[in-house]
Amino acid sequence: MKTFYALSIAVFTLIFSSCDETKKVIEVAETVQLTGEYSVMKVGKTAVKGSSMSISFTALDKSVKGDTGCNSYFGNYTLDAFALGFGDIAVSEKYCDEPIMKSERALLGALKNTGSFVVKDKVLTLYSKTDRSILLTAKKTTAE
Repeated sequence: MKTFYALSIAVFTLIFSSCDETKKVIEVAETVQLTGEYSVMKVGKTAVKGSSMSISFTALDKSVKGDTGCNSYFGNYTLDAFALGFGDIAVSEKYCDEPIMKSERALLGALKNTGSFVVKDKVLTLYSKTDRSILLTAKKTTAE
């Protein structure tokens, strides 16, 4: 009888500890997944003012789209833990004044050079794949 009780306790301990591990895996997966729309606050060290720059992620098909302040863009991204990369990005071809076009080129360059990211307190930060410098910061605008 003592063996039965000891075996029962061992089984229950195993079940509850594995449930705890599963919960931890799910929590980590939720923090790694990129979804929703973000309003771009800074590209590099330059603050974005009076612009509609945005970036929006759809986790289901790993697609990205957004607005450069002049043109719209779309493409795909790859995500592996905290490594983030963007494939070829297609951009509409409207021409705007040079300051806006300069900001657009900076945004697209930031996406091209992204190697990793962090989301903390609804702020997305993209880091360079070469030197971990900050390429872009954006605040989440959509609720989940």
